[in-house]
Amino acid sequence: MQQPTVETLIETARAAARKAYCPYSNYPVGAALLARDGRIFTGCNVENASYGLTICAERVALTGAVAQGASDFVALALAAGADEPATPCGACLQVLVEFCPPEMPVSFATLSGGTVRTLPLRDFLPYAFRLQTAPLDAIHEQTP
Repeated sequence: MQQPTVETLIETARAAARKAYCPYSNYPVGAALLARDGRIFTGCNVENASYGLTICAERVALTGAVAQGASDFVALALAAGADEPATPCGACLQVLVEFCPPEMPVSFATLSGGTVRTLPLRDFLPYAFRLQTAPLDAIHEQTP
């Protein structure tokens, strides 16, 4: 199976950003998370009047993927911003580190075009907090 290109993932993230609920910031963000099996999971930011309850596009995509049984991810693309692309926030990075390999490419671009930048996940949060726990597969095997 041929994996989608970075350009395809960015365009998928841009389409997801158009669904964002962002009446407070007016800053739509879209994410496209690629699983090893070829499935693409999308997310957009969903804001809330109680700002702390806002959820970012990356976490929407990741939690949706996990809820659908995916746990092996190979790429993430983000689309946000008009002049400069946005990178994941610290909370999203910490959640991504829980599920994604440090070498996973994270690509980011603006909503309208321009240069796409790509860095490995480890470059965004080089000293991420990690608990030494059982791998996800072992945890899932124990679930009744």
